[in-house]
Amino acid sequence: MPPLPAWRYVYTEQSLPQKGKHDECEVCGQPFDLEVGFYYGSSYVSYALCIAISVASFIAWWLLIGVSINDSRVYWWLAFNAGLLIAGQPVLMRVARSGWLAVFVRHNPNWRNEKAPATERMIEKFKNAW
Repeated sequence: MPPLPAWRYVYTEQSLPQKGKHDECEVCGQPFDLEVGFYYGSSYVSYALCIAISVASFIAWWLLIGVSINDSRVYWWLAFNAGLLIAGQPVLMRVARSGWLAVFVRHNPNWRNEKAPATERMIEKFKNAW
């Protein structure tokens, strides 16, 4: 069976209404909070994903429908793109957080036998203070 996507281990359907996210991976024990404010950087990843989706939807709109300043087709694309980004925001946020975590946490091929290292810079009283 192929491994599940990384965001699947961070968020579960049962954890979203109550806790928000797990403190560590249920499979390998990797802590998700590496330091206070660690996930602020994921906003840059989310921004890049939104720009990529906007460019792709604009190109698709241009090729399929066309864009003109003489009528309202560009405004319809803006409304469509805004709806697309708003509807996809929960998934984009999860993918951005998982991507940001993947930049700083390297895959350990021997993760079944070696425990993930504990975080050094996490202050418990500031946890989830963002």
